[in-house]
Amino acid sequence: MGALIWLASYPKSGNTWMRSFLHNLFRNEPEPIDINKLTDFCIGDSGAQWYKRRSDKPLEELSVEEIAQLRPLVHRDFTTVFPDSVFVKTHNYLGEWGGTPLHTMDVTAGGIYVLRNPLDVVISVSHHFGETIEEAIAHLANDEMTTGGNEAHILEVHRSWSTHVRSWTENPSPQLLVVRYEDLLNKPRKHFKQVTNFLGLKPSPERLQRAIRNSSFKALKEIEKQKGFKERSDKAESFFREGRAEQWRDVLTPEQVRRIIADHHVQMARFDYIPHDYKDAVPASTPVRETAG
Repeated sequence: MGALIWLASYPKSGNTWMRSFLHNLFRNEPEPIDINKLTDFCIGDSGAQWYKRRSDKPLEELSVEEIAQLRPLVHRDFTTVFPDSVFVKTHNYLGEWGGTPLHTMDVTAGGIYVLRNPLDVVISVSHHFGETIEEAIAHLANDEMTTGGNEAHILEVHRSWSTHVRSWTENPSPQLLVVRYEDLLNKPRKHFKQVTNFLGLKPSPERLQRAIRNSSFKALKEIEKQKGFKERSDKAESFFREGRAEQWRDVLTPEQVRRIIADHHVQMARFDYIPHDYKDAVPASTPVRETAG
């Protein structure tokens, strides 16, 4: 029996990349591991099958509160899956829903939170959910945003990008590591090493580099091309599209950039996501640490 380690993010912010890196690190195979086997390594917290085991009634007949009451039982079930730490993917914000916490802390050892510039997240969200950019901007700003609630997945409670980020990062803890997607891209060895240090692991430089290489965007995109990916939305042509930072400069209009900054400037400023050429879009009362981009 092991305690839970949450691998958390707002959707389309690098969760799959982090899971793939850790899977490749632990397996230490010479070739990249099939992304469709991520569930062999990491549990998805919205999987309806776990809740069906704990309910005497079909899930569609349960109220939000009844589903919420099952959640701590399901999380305790997660601890029995592996003898050591149990990694659990979550897109839920860190808070309550239906009167019950979305994450059960008395069976939790810690967590890793990956965040990404919302100017790029909005583009990935638009492709993944089959939305226009305008719809995706509204999606990120919607503080009532949820997904799931179907036969395969119970309801996920995302809320807005800002609420999600704030919920996970506003109370620093030694049990939580916060990493930026862009840092993983720009200096992968340094920042993935930070991840292994946080987990108390000491891989050799060769093993670390192999895991980074085998979970690279190029490797993941090639696997999806050859084998598909079961987590791809049926509204998207592919799950792995570009994976680069600052796509927004080629896609978003200045007005769209300003609207996203207006919606999320507080959290963007905290994590250096305010572009230097859009600093005038930030209210004067918001402290700004400019990005180089």
